[in-house]
Amino acid sequence: MSMIRDLRAAVRPSLRKDGSAYSSYDTTRDPTAASAVVDCAVYRDGRRAACDDTLTPHEAMLQVRREGGFAWIGLHEPTEAEFSGIAAEFGLHPLAVEDAVHAHQRPKLERYDDTLFTVFKTIHYVEHAELTATSEIVETGEVMCFTGRDFFITVRHGGHGSLRALRRRLQEEPELLAKGPSAVLHTIADHVVDGYLAVADAMQDDIDEVETEVFSAPSKGKGSARGVDAGRIYQLKREVLEFKRAVSPLLRPMLLLSERPMRLVDPDIQKYFRDVADHLARVQEQVVGFDELLNSILQANLAQAAVAQNEDMRKITSWAAIIAVPTAVCGVYGMNFDHMPELHWRFGYPMVLGLIAGACWTIHRTLKRNGWL
Repeated sequence: MSMIRDLRAAVRPSLRKDGSAYSSYDTTRDPTAASAVVDCAVYRDGRRAACDDTLTPHEAMLQVRREGGFAWIGLHEPTEAEFSGIAAEFGLHPLAVEDAVHAHQRPKLERYDDTLFTVFKTIHYVEHAELTATSEIVETGEVMCFTGRDFFITVRHGGHGSLRALRRRLQEEPELLAKGPSAVLHTIADHVVDGYLAVADAMQDDIDEVETEVFSAPSKGKGSARGVDAGRIYQLKREVLEFKRAVSPLLRPMLLLSERPMRLVDPDIQKYFRDVADHLARVQEQVVGFDELLNSILQANLAQAAVAQNEDMRKITSWAAIIAVPTAVCGVYGMNFDHMPELHWRFGYPMVLGLIAGACWTIHRTLKRNGWL
């Protein structure tokens, strides 16, 4: 909360050309303010203005005020001190600033005065040679976007999800970039959701692999599913849950951007958000399907394990029944009574052995015919 109080105290409003407030905070007075900035540029008529690569956010906004256009500033994991000056310069709401700095936020869309604050969860598929019970399948990151009338600020957290390639690609489409900051917001949303689609396809392969192993285990001749590690299925479920947390909360913000008129979103760009929402709904259906399928696979694996244990118990019981015959006969003749049947007969011993062997063979054949052995 001290950070919020410091931000509120730092903001001294000045006026834009249209009379709305700007902050007079000068980021050049804070040498740490721009250290987290990975790119800063001014765009006019859809093209990047010719400027020095060391342009600071404060200088970018001065150009925007004088000549028009909008500033696009990208930051990577800024600290409170690094972001406080930029936040004050652009009049960002302290609550949104706090979310952007500390990260680990739920995907959402919030409006603060003349600024839209959007949170995206980025998902990266981790390649692995073999799926194990400890394999990390997806890595998550975050991209927070501040969309204003003449500025766009991205705050990225995580080691993946760089926006450099996206910025270069967007700069090759000046007609789209000329629509302003909302065009950048749409491009980032589309980029994030396309990443979801790629991850969903990769996870489908992992799930198919586990499913095949589970349902093909009895055909290996072992009669059980001991070869399938249930920990792998649990690991997949955990990763799918992480994926679900990124996808599901984002659907409503995309629907709002595509359906509800907003001053900060160009009407032509709003149509494109419908396509993003459709793709996101498709991914959500896939993720829900993954979760249900993994539940079924896990239940099938546990059922196969129970069947395997039952088969083992039947085999143990069958052999115990066979061994009971010689045990009983030998137990009777081992009591050392004087008067026992065929005790002094010359062929009594072979007869008893034959009787034991015949009884054991009969029981074994009967049990095998019934599938117990």
